[in-house]
Amino acid sequence: MRHVSDAERRHRIATRHALAPAHRLDSVEAVTRAMTVLHATEAATVHLAVAARAEGLGPDDVDTALYDDREVVKQLAMRRTLFVFPRDLLPAAWGSASARVATSERKRIAKAIAGAGIAADGEAWLDAAREATLARLAVGPASTSELRAEVPELAGMIGGTTDKSYDRPTPVAPWVLTHLGLSGDAVRGRNGGHWRLNKPVWTLADDWLGTVDDPLDEATGYAELVRRWLGTFGPGTSADLQWWLGSTKGAVTRALADVEAVEVTLDDGTTGWLLPDDTDEVGAAGPWAALLPTLDPTVMGWKSRDFYLDPAHVPFLFDTNGNAGTTAWWDGRIVGCWVQDDEGVVRLSLLEDVGPAGHDALHAEAARLTAWLDGTVIGNVYASRQMKQARLP
Repeated sequence: MRHVSDAERRHRIATRHALAPAHRLDSVEAVTRAMTVLHATEAATVHLAVAARAEGLGPDDVDTALYDDREVVKQLAMRRTLFVFPRDLLPAAWGSASARVATSERKRIAKAIAGAGIAADGEAWLDAAREATLARLAVGPASTSELRAEVPELAGMIGGTTDKSYDRPTPVAPWVLTHLGLSGDAVRGRNGGHWRLNKPVWTLADDWLGTVDDPLDEATGYAELVRRWLGTFGPGTSADLQWWLGSTKGAVTRALADVEAVEVTLDDGTTGWLLPDDTDEVGAAGPWAALLPTLDPTVMGWKSRDFYLDPAHVPFLFDTNGNAGTTAWWDGRIVGCWVQDDEGVVRLSLLEDVGPAGHDALHAEAARLTAWLDGTVIGNVYASRQMKQARLP
């Protein structure tokens, strides 16, 4: 069984994740495919993930790929997380990871609707709300607020009936739209605001995508997601895959067999997996620096992160749910984070001594990102402890 060292894994990140300057890409679709999917929970992450991995592309190019060419598409999938997918990977997600979340969401929504007394049969209510929403979207795209105003089934609120601090009124419209997105009936179309904000205009999937393949069956869908993941993140463990997919151990085991994955040993003694045509050793990429956004796909690619992250840094760079803030990388390891000042200038906050070469390379990346942002200041939902400390006057 071949051994894959931590150093080799970091070299793979540099080249396959297009983070080393010599390996940067020239299109939004190429970046998305290289990463399998891009995280999109924070809208700006999509644009900043592209900025870190591409040359000659600006925010407008990302918007063009998303909303005009539609070569990449926003889709809720693994772990109930919003991603940007290459459009040809959507059928795999619809039949596997998205379908799994759709099932759990249906149960949750039905229980909440019945519990609030809105309808005795929560599932029947959801089906009726879905049909009414799809009928409205058949007329044309609409924002969530427009749908709430025009579709009676979406106008309701749940909660807010007690004086408990956690009991706040919750609109039901996002629940229904989330379920329609998970099932592939509706998609997030054009953005109704600045690129750093999530303000989707909803549209029918057929209207947005045109001809698209039907959802794959569950096993085939998971196999394709695992194939893409191994191409980007391999070698990784079964536990890494199970966490990333938000699936079961059995589904991962079956998918690994379906893609004929090959076992390798990792530095910590655990078993990792590679695609059968990807077992050759990878050469060194040379020292490289990168500044990655919150929830970047590289940072969030594995459950076990010790090979690129000092465990002592985790409380400073991740929240208690494992969500990553911004990160600064030097030669394959996370060494700190970055923030912006009020003028939009990117500032570094390092947790390690990176030496003169690392210092110069990271400050060059900070200048590059500052120029790319061109005065746009990004707000973050998932600001880490280190980011918050770095922003203090």
